[in-house]
Amino acid sequence: MDTIDFEQLRLPKHVAIIMDGNGRWAQLRGKHRTFGHKAGAEAVRRAVTFARQKGIQSLTLFAFSSENWKRPEQEVSVLMDLFFTVLKREVKKLHKHQVRVRVVGDKRAFSAKLQQRINEAEQLTENNTALTLNIAANYGGRWDITQAAKQLASDVQEGKLGLDDISEDKLAEQLCLAEQPAPDLLIRTGGEHRVSNFLLWQLAYAEFYFADVLWPDFDEQAFARAVADFSCRERRFGLTSEQVQQAILDTDVTSGE
Repeated sequence: MDTIDFEQLRLPKHVAIIMDGNGRWAQLRGKHRTFGHKAGAEAVRRAVTFARQKGIQSLTLFAFSSENWKRPEQEVSVLMDLFFTVLKREVKKLHKHQVRVRVVGDKRAFSAKLQQRINEAEQLTENNTALTLNIAANYGGRWDITQAAKQLASDVQEGKLGLDDISEDKLAEQLCLAEQPAPDLLIRTGGEHRVSNFLLWQLAYAEFYFADVLWPDFDEQAFARAVADFSCRERRFGLTSEQVQQAILDTDVTSGE
């Protein structure tokens, strides 16, 4: 592909990725599905490096859905072991490169050993600022909204919040990733065109990019194509195209003063 000049692109601040295709990648090679998950871990490393080097602020990876517990017991066990191993192996490297690690989802379902490893990784990297890496594990968009609603209900019950004070903003404050900008770009690999209960609230205004490539083959060039495609999109947020273009012109004039 032609070289992409990233200095000329409008980069997303927050990229979310549904990493799909590990199992199919392995099966195409006559291997067990778990082989694909291990290969997928290498693609994670490439994606994190790309995002950090290009100045993306937040990267959220859908690592393990709350529905994934329904998969074969052996596969789930391998995924949990892989999660633990990758955290242990990579966290010092991530810390060296000023990457903040956060695990979002219902962590109570994980083993005590894995929960401890997650806490250690989050505490070690909590003050890093180069990139925030959110790992969505045992996460579901409906769960996220439900737990936020429960927190608001509790606040009302305790007298901390009035019923009329509940708003979209108040609900959003209780969601995972509340302190970060909403995803600008959602990438899904593997050729499927659905969000699979991922960040249902937060993706309201995101641009979607669907890649046919399977996740273990998602490399820097594939990521670059997604970002370049995003840069060409016109994000309206309910405005007309003319209003968006005028806002861009006004911004350019103001920045040139």
